[in-house]
Amino acid sequence: MVKFKRVLLKLSGEALMAGRSHGIDPRRLEDYVKEIKEVNDAGVEIGIVIGGGNIFRGISGVDEGFDRVKGDYMGMLATVINGLALQSAFESINAPVRLFTSFRTEPIAEFYSKTKVMQALHKGEIVIFSGGTGNPYFTTDTTSSLRAVEIEADAMLKGTRVDGIYNTDPEKDPDAEKYESITYSEAMEKNLRVLDQTAFVMCRENELPIIVFNMNEPGNLKKLISGEKIGTLVKI
Repeated sequence: MVKFKRVLLKLSGEALMAGRSHGIDPRRLEDYVKEIKEVNDAGVEIGIVIGGGNIFRGISGVDEGFDRVKGDYMGMLATVINGLALQSAFESINAPVRLFTSFRTEPIAEFYSKTKVMQALHKGEIVIFSGGTGNPYFTTDTTSSLRAVEIEADAMLKGTRVDGIYNTDPEKDPDAEKYESITYSEAMEKNLRVLDQTAFVMCRENELPIIVFNMNEPGNLKKLISGEKIGTLVKI
């Protein structure tokens, strides 16, 4: 039994580093794709948005002297690299997968088209969205909310390294308090930085539930899809 028929899973680029300072940890990548394939095999249609912070983060590049627009495009290209890594990892375990980019990169990946994406999802293929929105000044959080709305997902799942949303950073504050659920408006008013404001607004306007959970805990994705209360739910 599954609670969600179709989901958008957001993964940060940093999550792929595991204990490394940058790049991709092959073991972490393998763990992720095996868990996602297991859920996909259960009949859940899955779209994935991957960040690029393990390679280059556009906004941080500004502090190093990069032009903001060029820095953002560099970040988008970093997400394509991570998308290729995910695609390759899925193919290595015989999982059906398609990689789309928001700007033309043929022959590396297919140019994004909702029609092609929906056809792929209906066929049971895992779909990876890379390249962000294709425009500077937008984060992969916003990309996630946009793609989730476009594919009519039942929920947007944000896999992180903590088990939900807290009032302060639980990795720095041992007294941080976890929210079991919270409204979009409350999250925005409290300036909780688990998603950017644009992403929160888009999800709120389209009444798209967000669940923030610990993707690094084995079995969590399957439990969440099965209806167990994992992480923090953001809703109306």
